[in-house]
Amino acid sequence: MGKYFGTDGFRGEANKTLTFEHAVKIGRFLGWYYGARENKKAKVVIGKDTRRSSYMFEYALCTGLMASGADAYIMHVTTTPSVAYITRVDDFDCGIMISASHNPYYDNGIKLLNGHGEKMDEETILKVEEYIDGKIEVPVAERHEIGRTVDYVAGRNRYIGFLISLSKYGFKGKKVGLDVANGAAWQIAKGVYEALGAKVYVMNDEPDGYNINTDCGSTHIEHLQKFVVEKGLDVGFAFDGDADRCLCVDEKGNVVTGDHVLYIYGLYMKERGKLLNNKVVTTVMSNFGLYKALDRVGIEYEKTKVGDKYVYENMVKTGNRIGGEQSGHTIFLKYETTGDGIVTSLKLMEVMLAKEKPMSELAAPVVFYPQVLKNVRVKSKPDAQNDPDVQAAVKRVADELGDSGRILVRESGTEPVIRVMVEADTNEICEKYVDSVIEVIKAKGHLA
Repeated sequence: MGKYFGTDGFRGEANKTLTFEHAVKIGRFLGWYYGARENKKAKVVIGKDTRRSSYMFEYALCTGLMASGADAYIMHVTTTPSVAYITRVDDFDCGIMISASHNPYYDNGIKLLNGHGEKMDEETILKVEEYIDGKIEVPVAERHEIGRTVDYVAGRNRYIGFLISLSKYGFKGKKVGLDVANGAAWQIAKGVYEALGAKVYVMNDEPDGYNINTDCGSTHIEHLQKFVVEKGLDVGFAFDGDADRCLCVDEKGNVVTGDHVLYIYGLYMKERGKLLNNKVVTTVMSNFGLYKALDRVGIEYEKTKVGDKYVYENMVKTGNRIGGEQSGHTIFLKYETTGDGIVTSLKLMEVMLAKEKPMSELAAPVVFYPQVLKNVRVKSKPDAQNDPDVQAAVKRVADELGDSGRILVRESGTEPVIRVMVEADTNEICEKYVDSVIEVIKAKGHLA
C-alpha cells in the first residue's frame, strides 16, 4: 500500500483527508500518463455514488483530466462494478469510481481501474502519488489538445443490459426485496429485477446525499430481515453504497452471508461440472462452518489475505472460478473482475430457480461456528506476532481444538493491533482460548 492509496483506493473524509485538490491532481496525472503512453488522447470513464461530495470530486477529476488533454466520459450515479465492466468492454484507458463504499456520507474515495477493469497496478498508483507530492511534473494541454467531457449514460444502460442477459430464468411470481442503501444501486437494481419479471419491493431508495449507508444496506441487514418477513417475500438482497457487495436474507428472515454464497454457488457449479479445479477461494476470515460444509461435499478451498483484491489475484493466477469474502464481496471470474452485488443476487436467484428450493434450504448446510475476535494494541506488530512464546501458545490452542475449531492471529493492516480470533463449538471455549493467547502477549510485554 502507498502513502495515499490503500487496497481499495484513496479513501478519507471529504475535503479533510481526501481533498478536491487531490482529485484534480489524480485527473491531471492520469490524463497525461495514458495519453503519453499511448501517444493519443486518453479516454477515461468516471462513475460516482450518491454522496454529496461525489459531485465535487467528479468535477475536480474531470478538470484535471481535461487540463492534461484527456476526454472524460461521465456515467453519473452508478455502481463500482459497472465502471469496471464498461472500462473493459468499451476500451477505455482506465476507469475511476468515486465512492467510499460502506462508509458514512462524509467520507469519500477514489478507486482507480486499469483498462481491463481491474484494480490499478501498484507501479502506476505509486506514480500518481509521486505527482500528488510534487515529485513529477506534468505538462498542461493547449489549444486543440485540451480535453472535453462526454455524457456517457449509455454506458450505464449497456451495463444494465448485461445484467439482464446473465439470468437464465425469468423471475415471474417471485417476490424480491431490495435494500439499495440509498446508494449507487438505487435505480439499477430495481430496473433489472422488474425487467426479469419479479415483483420488487424496494427500501432505502431515496438518496439525498447524506443518507447513504445510514442505518440501511448490507451493514444494517436487520432492517431487510424484518422487511422480508413482514412482506412475506421469497428472498431479499442488501447492497452497500457502491454495490460491489451483497448480503442475502432468506424467506424466514435469516442472513445469508458471503460464505453461504460461496457454498451455494460453488456446489451448484460442481454439480454441473463447472467448478474448475474443484476449488473456491476464501479469505482467512471465512467461518470454520463454511470449510466443514465444503469438506462434506468434497469441494476444496484456498485461503487468501483479507481483501477482495487478494481473492481476485488468486483466481487470476490459479484459474479458480469463484471466490469472495464473508462480507459479501463475491467474484464470479467468468463475468467480472471485481465483486458485483447485483450479479451475486442474480446468481443466487438462478440457483433457487434451477433447484426449485427456498433460500433457507440452500443455505442450511453452512452452520456458523461461534466466533470471538479481540484486538490487542501492541508496541510492535511483528515482534508480538513472531514471539516464540506467542507462537507456542497459538500452536497449543490449535492442537487442542483439532478438527472442532480454529485459531487465527493476524496483524491489522491499518492499526497497531494484533487480532486474535477463535472459532469453536461454544462462545465459552472461544473466550477461553482467545484470552489464553492474549495473556501470553501481555506477559511478554508487548502491550502498548
